[in-house]
Amino acid sequence: MPRVNYAAPSTVDEAVSILAGAAGLAKVLSGGTDLLVQLRSGRLRPDLIVDTKRIPGLIGIREDADKFVIGAATPGAMMSDHKALEHAWPGIVEGVDLIGSTQIQGRASLAGNLCNASPAADSVPAVIAARATCVLAGPGGSRRTVPVEAICTGPGRTSLAKGEFIVEFHIPKPKSRQSDAYLRFIPRTEMDIAVVGCGVNVTLDAAGTCTDARVILGAVAPTAVIVDDAAKALIGHKLDAPTLAALDAAAQAACKPITDKRGTIEYRTKVAGVLARRAAAIAFERAAARA
Repeated sequence: MPRVNYAAPSTVDEAVSILAGAAGLAKVLSGGTDLLVQLRSGRLRPDLIVDTKRIPGLIGIREDADKFVIGAATPGAMMSDHKALEHAWPGIVEGVDLIGSTQIQGRASLAGNLCNASPAADSVPAVIAARATCVLAGPGGSRRTVPVEAICTGPGRTSLAKGEFIVEFHIPKPKSRQSDAYLRFIPRTEMDIAVVGCGVNVTLDAAGTCTDARVILGAVAPTAVIVDDAAKALIGHKLDAPTLAALDAAAQAACKPITDKRGTIEYRTKVAGVLARRAAAIAFERAAARA
């Protein structure tokens, strides 16, 4: 593994200063389960690694009146063990639970999974579906809050400016009769990269009709895809056969995948429709149970 400079700041401002002042490529270490593998393989050659795990507040989950606040370096295992978060958003926890093995989940973080900017990131679709935002710290003491979907701009690329890094995520609490689900398809039974992932988030009225929805696909385009037409297929409807058919068609139409060793364009497109229908059925069932 190549030599690399390392810094472990104890405050947000110190971390920003180090990142902003870096002469070469600087990478943030919030979990390291992608970064260290890429470093060891030679795929990535940063000049500086900035470890943010020692900064107070970057690891942990707290509840506010209307949202969950999750520190950027919070490991997935901590999210999975948080009963209130799991109850509120089972789909988000499902996505986090699919990141690697138990050992990996003890280190892997939501910010790391997002900023690695893999189109197949498992934690991302359900978080976007919940309309989560993230708080970025930057030079000059600046803070800005952006939707999670605004972070990734392409495979391995993000919208973060020099000196910026994610401090925390804000995930709104669900409304009455609102819930979610996340599903992925992989060639193996465990620990593989998604061929397709799908997060669905729905809100129902007392009669079981959908009043709001978000459908997000992963691994079928350079970034996670917000499928507005799939949401429109659900809103105003119960989950009957025509609605499922419209949802399937909208999901397939939104796909812009590649062919690789895990699946062809045609296969990924077909699976996207299937997963959208299955995830929607789970989300509807969960939302209805919250009446």
